[in-house]
Amino acid sequence: MRKGARPHYGFVVAGVLIAAVALVSQNLPATALQNPPPVVAAQTQAPAAAVPNCPELARALSAVVRNDGRLRDWPDLARYRDANREIVPPRAGETRVVFMGDSITDFWQQPRFGGFFPGKPYVDRGISGQTTPQMLVRFRPDVIALNPKVVVILAGTNDIAGNTGPATNDEIEGNVASMSELAQAHGIQVVLSSILPVGASHHRADDPQPPQTTVRPLARIVAVNERLKAYAAARGHVYLDYFSAMIDPAGTLRAQLSEDDLHPNAKGYAIMAPLAEAAIAKASK
Repeated sequence: MRKGARPHYGFVVAGVLIAAVALVSQNLPATALQNPPPVVAAQTQAPAAAVPNCPELARALSAVVRNDGRLRDWPDLARYRDANREIVPPRAGETRVVFMGDSITDFWQQPRFGGFFPGKPYVDRGISGQTTPQMLVRFRPDVIALNPKVVVILAGTNDIAGNTGPATNDEIEGNVASMSELAQAHGIQVVLSSILPVGASHHRADDPQPPQTTVRPLARIVAVNERLKAYAAARGHVYLDYFSAMIDPAGTLRAQLSEDDLHPNAKGYAIMAPLAEAAIAKASK
């Protein structure tokens, strides 16, 4: 490099990513990135020192660390593995229900939202950020193996957002259909939930991220919900319509039901809970 020339960031970033792939292929334990040995530390730290004030490199390194866990366990089978082992078979007459979903299901367990159906034999198996293909992979250990009478599936919003890459409406419906067929094959009744609406009322003008109505276009949410409703009717499943109960006159998520235009708050879950209970009762007949 000639004197005074600036390094080409593209080559630097490419080198870091190649090194990261090599680390993953070595199947190092998860702690290796937190406490790397000297050689690994040199590989991950030297480029940053050599290229100060390089936002491209910083973002690349951050993405490598963030995605390392996903590369090792893409569907996050480890999340509930130990908890699943501790669940005993259902008692006689027990209506065990498993809720399969993403963050909207996952967060329902938090005490600030009133708890997850206190006193009910319901099991939460939501994982934040997940898409339908990830849920399909873990459907057997996280649902079928628990021997529920009913499964409530809430999925699709993260597919629309592209969390694990672009997904068509056909692919979303197909993955949900596959989960439903697996449940039916094991004598589990199916409740298919609508995707929740999103809003834009909490989006700030100075926020560099687009509003949820852009990330998750309402037209696509409505289209996928129509497919899920039709599929449920054709296969004899129960359709759980959260969407209609949570929209404002403009068709977006009511501002008072969320703090971020995507996830329900306590008021949002208070609307969802009785709807879910009614759907479960209908499926259990």
